Amino acid sequence: MNRTRGRRGIAAPFALPAGSAALLVVGAIAAGMNGRLPAAGVLAAVAIVVTGVSLVAEPLTAPVLGVIGWLTVVGFSRPPYAELRPTGSVAAAAAVAMAACCLFGAGIGQLVRQFGSSFTLWIVDMRGDRVGGTSTWAGIRGRRQLAGVLLAAGLPLLTAALVAVRKDLSLADDLLIYLVAVVAVAVVGGFWPAVLAAVMSSLLLNWYFTPPLHTLTIAEPRNLLALLLFVTVAVAVSSVVHLSARRAIQAARSADEAASLLELAQTVLGGADTPAAVLDHLTGTWGGRAELAEQVRDQWIRVAMSGSAPPGASETRVQVRPGLALIVAGQTRLVTPRMLDGFAAQAGAALDRDRLRTQAAQAEALAEGNRMRTALLAAVSHDLRTPLASIKASVSTLRQTDVDWTAADEAALLATIEDAADRLDALIGNLLDMSRLATGSLQPFLRPTSIDEVAPVALRGLAPDMEMQMLVPDGLPLVRTDPGLLERVLANLFSNALAHSPPGRGPVMRAHHAGTSVILEIVDHGRGVPDGLKPRMFEPFDRLDERGTGTGVGLGLAVAKGFLEVMGGSVTAVDTPGGGLTIRVGLPVAVTSASSTTAADP
Repeated sequence: MNRTRGRRGIAAPFALPAGSAALLVVGAIAAGMNGRLPAAGVLAAVAIVVTGVSLVAEPLTAPVLGVIGWLTVVGFSRPPYAELRPTGSVAAAAAVAMAACCLFGAGIGQLVRQFGSSFTLWIVDMRGDRVGGTSTWAGIRGRRQLAGVLLAAGLPLLTAALVAVRKDLSLADDLLIYLVAVVAVAVVGGFWPAVLAAVMSSLLLNWYFTPPLHTLTIAEPRNLLALLLFVTVAVAVSSVVHLSARRAIQAARSADEAASLLELAQTVLGGADTPAAVLDHLTGTWGGRAELAEQVRDQWIRVAMSGSAPPGASETRVQVRPGLALIVAGQTRLVTPRMLDGFAAQAGAALDRDRLRTQAAQAEALAEGNRMRTALLAAVSHDLRTPLASIKASVSTLRQTDVDWTAADEAALLATIEDAADRLDALIGNLLDMSRLATGSLQPFLRPTSIDEVAPVALRGLAPDMEMQMLVPDGLPLVRTDPGLLERVLANLFSNALAHSPPGRGPVMRAHHAGTSVILEIVDHGRGVPDGLKPRMFEPFDRLDERGTGTGVGLGLAVAKGFLEVMGGSVTAVDTPGGGLTIRVGLPVAVTSASSTTAADP
């Protein structure tokens, strides 16, 4: 169901003191006119006050105010004003009139507030916030209200004690003592128990302490005025005490809400900026179930959800914006509409930011793809066409019929063709490997592998005139890797080391065991690479001029790094002591044969 704000009129702590004061004014005017205001006039004035206050106040105010209005009519309808006459035609007419006024005022007021909101706009700020139909004007409720009622029920004991010392106390003293008792009831139980205590105190004061004793008749008008003032002051003080308690509860609730919003802000700023994280915080603090739903065409689709609610729990829907709503149900703690509005706004903003991050990631992936395609085209325009041009020229030369080529010339041309074809094959292989890494379609088959079996195979096909020394100690443990991919990795690393090694100082591959890894070091003694450029060595299509001109498209080291990461290995570049570059490869040791027979996840 949709969350709505209750419309029950001015709260009793405001309306009842105001109505009681107005009735006191009516009584004072009637007494001051000394009979010139007839009983019908007093009844009419009191009826106007009771009807007007009942019209704008919450319904519980009407019966209490009706009783006070009836007492006013009975006590001030005609002289002598000191006599309360609960029987007779005036008392009966006043009872009927007050009942009719209360029913009419409360009923019409409720209808007007329900269907004519424009009439009640002026009292919106004087009503308490309502959550789930429960007014927060209650301030003090539950067991404390019951304690207040029990404390009010103890007023006869106070009366018995005061009767025992009646000779030593005046009526003013009794009034003040009972006023203190009413305030104590208000502090413990809140407004309504205090109203009950005020009514009981006035009746007890009238019966036991106002001459003539043990009757509802009051001999002196000033004593009647004192009693009426006592009721008015008691109700007003109870209202102030009640409102103070309500403000304290609201302050505590506001502190809890502020702390919850602070935790939510820390959650969002700490990186958990998703709708699910916002809903988790809501249900973790207030309990129940929270759901963020979005309207797609004619259906509501759940975007995120957290927590659970008991079956049949009523739902509260907060509209974040058109087509997006927060739905909560079964909260174990009272959550105010403002808190729900705040969580709804945060959930909607988190959803927007999450989608923006997704779009940014997609845009970044597209930009990366465009960059790779641009670099690939640049590489194809030169590095791939160069070996093709060499092959084309050599073949065209061999096919010339007007020239007699010697066997040495033909062998040289065929060697050129073979060398260019090998270069072309290596370039195309690296391009295909890079595309497999970029698309995530590479699935290695990991199994225990021996380094001294893969490394010699990787060296085949490289320049035969270059020396490559391999130092693999006996007893080196097997590594968990894909032999085919590891062969491609070592071939690229060997080719890079051979290309940048000076004549007479070929590269060296050393292997050793370190903890749970086997470390391979491919060492060359070339010009080396500055520290600032080492991270760029493993980027696709990035060839460093400091390492020489090179003949590839800058994919060899990038492919090696990608293959090693897929297989669970690592690669870093460090300086060689005495000059040069050392590529350090780390591979995990194969612990058991059972673990090496399963394929790794892509």
